[in-house]
Amino acid sequence: MANRDYEQELNKQGYEFIAGSDEAGRGPIAGPLVVAAVIFPNDYLNPEIDDSKKLSAKKREELFEVIKKEALAYSIQILSLEEIDKYNIYEASRQGMLRCFEKINHRIDAALTDAMPLTGLAFPVQALVNGDGLSQTVAAASILAKVTRDQLMLEYDKQYPEYDFKNNMGYGTKKHLLAIEEHGICPLHRRSFEPIKTLLSKQMKLNI
Repeated sequence: MANRDYEQELNKQGYEFIAGSDEAGRGPIAGPLVVAAVIFPNDYLNPEIDDSKKLSAKKREELFEVIKKEALAYSIQILSLEEIDKYNIYEASRQGMLRCFEKINHRIDAALTDAMPLTGLAFPVQALVNGDGLSQTVAAASILAKVTRDQLMLEYDKQYPEYDFKNNMGYGTKKHLLAIEEHGICPLHRRSFEPIKTLLSKQMKLNI
């Protein structure tokens, strides 16, 4: 369960404002990547905040509003399909975290991330494996990122209902893959991801 142990340890070392960052959308074959960062007051503890994957959609949405209200500052950045295909998903995640820290509009003394090492910043960064299940601040960022991305995918579902984005959130489910076979790809599909990459390659060969 996410708690404040890592944040408190950094506080003891003299770091006052701790930012946590995480992303949503590294695995799907469609839709953007969303990255968030959060800074809480040092005495803030909310036992309901946990890894977004462990929470129901309803609880995530409730906590989304709580986090935005009670955080000292937060930043949510959306990385486009073009950026994902240009950088690769790992680098897009890294760029998103850097962007969050740059735009959060609050002093950062140290940062915690979900398994993303970052260097060259004016403050130390600790990359925690499964950080969204360990650190309350990283978990809060995971909730902001997940809810924002889910809201976007629900809107995209209205534009492209045939792909069932409202249920699969861009992941390559059987129904989603069958829809791609039937309808082809749409502008939301990641060209650098399989099976989209192979489908495009086959189409190019057919067109030659």
